[in-house]
Amino acid sequence: MFAGTRVLVTGGAGFIGSHLCRRLLDDGYHVLCVDNFYSSTRDNIVPLLAHPHFEVMRHDVTFPLYVEIDRIFHLACPASPVHYQRDPVQTTKTSVHGSINMLGLAKRTGARILLASTSEVYGDPTEHPQTEAYWGNVNPIGIRSCYDEGKRCAETLFFDYWRQHRTPIKVARIFNTYGPTMHPQDGRVVSNFIVQALSGSPITIFGDGQQSRSFCYVDDLVEGLIRLMDSDQEVTGPLNLGNPAEFTILELAERVRDETGSRVDLVHRPLPSDDPVRRRPDISAAQRVLGWSPTVNLEHGLPQTVAYFRRLLGCASVQRVTPKSPTNGASHPPRTLDE
Repeated sequence: MFAGTRVLVTGGAGFIGSHLCRRLLDDGYHVLCVDNFYSSTRDNIVPLLAHPHFEVMRHDVTFPLYVEIDRIFHLACPASPVHYQRDPVQTTKTSVHGSINMLGLAKRTGARILLASTSEVYGDPTEHPQTEAYWGNVNPIGIRSCYDEGKRCAETLFFDYWRQHRTPIKVARIFNTYGPTMHPQDGRVVSNFIVQALSGSPITIFGDGQQSRSFCYVDDLVEGLIRLMDSDQEVTGPLNLGNPAEFTILELAERVRDETGSRVDLVHRPLPSDDPVRRRPDISAAQRVLGWSPTVNLEHGLPQTVAYFRRLLGCASVQRVTPKSPTNGASHPPRTLDE
């Protein structure tokens, strides 16, 4: 990309999206942030509103969007189990209809388009670590399938547009990401543990805590997304983007207790359905093709994240972002560990 390029970021008010918008503005690009604020908050982009090259539009990507654009980062989709299980039909529609609409926009404008896919396409993997060649072990009818299969279908659409229409695509498979501006009630394991520890509540661990995850700091993830977008046109992906350092959930809980100075109890709860046992990316392809590797380890990223939540909880009561109620009146799902 070059300075002055007009970049669309769908889901731009979300956790990762807002960091991406800020980085693009810092690099000199004109940014159009599109979000329906279903699972995001305007607070994430308030610091950007005064920037002369930043524009925000409230829009649901399940409906067509008619703008002139040069690049598209397609991040729009609820990404935490609390949000994507709240209205699973809408989650699937966002992944499928949203991708069709954004691919149609890319086809019309000739824009290069990047899909923020997910490690959830691997399901509960039988291969460890996960490489891009692994086809996954996904339950197509489980409580997580609205997100898992929705993103798998989105990848299918991207590659079909590439084969059929030569639409210039990029596909990133994002592993667990954390950092400042995570929402305190998003149900993700890092934010859950930090908020519980800072508020003096027991840390809730699902299962025996021996499940593993790999945690990538948000600045590293954003750097990977930009490098993938800027890579040669023949580089389509999918490429794993994540930090390959692997930790058990119990190890994470102990690190959070140490960093917060809290000695709250650890409380175990039953493991939710289809929750992956192990999750770790093989990033050798991204290292080779993009020259990208994470530079912020958990020892440095966790203190910055704890400091953010300490300020948030110390300045005001935590306001929960409540997604639109599903039409079927489903109850709130159990919190799980990803993503």
